[in-house]
Amino acid sequence: MGVEPENTLRSFVAAQQAGLDVIELDLHLSKDGALVVMHDTDVDRTTDGTGPIAEKTLAELRALDAGRGEHVPVFEEVLDALRTPLQAEIKDVQAARALAEVILKRDLVARVEVSSFHDEAVAEIARLVPGVRTALIGSRFGTDIVDRAVEAGAATVCLNIRRLTLEIVERARKADLRIIGWVVNTQDHLRLVRALQLDGATTDYPEIKRTARFTA
Repeated sequence: MGVEPENTLRSFVAAQQAGLDVIELDLHLSKDGALVVMHDTDVDRTTDGTGPIAEKTLAELRALDAGRGEHVPVFEEVLDALRTPLQAEIKDVQAARALAEVILKRDLVARVEVSSFHDEAVAEIARLVPGVRTALIGSRFGTDIVDRAVEAGAATVCLNIRRLTLEIVERARKADLRIIGWVVNTQDHLRLVRALQLDGATTDYPEIKRTARFTA
C-alpha cells in the first residue's frame, strides 16, 4: 500500500476505512509454521531485520519493526481486525495447505479468495477447500495464461496491466474468467482498465477508489 507500511494492520485498516472492495495480502510460512503476512520471501525490505521468513520463528518475526512501529501480522490477526473481503496470495503448496486449515476451521469460503502465481498452489487450495474462489496471477505471460487458469480451476486471472492485451482479455472472456489488472496507480492505467472493461483492479492508493472498483 502506497500510503502506509505495506502488509501491516495499519495499512489494512486504512484500506478498509477508504471503502476498498477487497483487501489483498500476501502469506508466507514462518519457520514454525505460522501464516504471516508479508510480500517478500525475506524481511529485509519492509522491516528492520534481515534474512528469509522461512528461517525465522513467529516470535522472531513479531519482534521486528515493519514500519511506524507496526509488527508483522499473522493471518488470523488480520481476519479478526477487518470486515472487508480478502484476497490472500500464497507462494507455494505448503502455504496452501496451511491456509486451507484456517479457511475450513473458520468457515471463510465466502470471505476469502485465494490467489497465486503458482498453478499447483491454486489447484491444491481448490482441492482442499471445495467451492473456494481462486485466482491465477500473471506477471510475464502470453495467451497461455488463460489455459493455465482453466486447468488449475481458477475463476479469475490477475494480470500485470503493462502486459495485458485485448487478445488475452477476449480469450479470458471466452473461458468465463474474471479479469483483474494490477498495479493500477496512474490515470493512464485506469483508462486502460475501463477501455478493456476489466472486472476490477489492484492499486496501492485507496483514494483512486472514487473513480473505479479496486482492491488494495
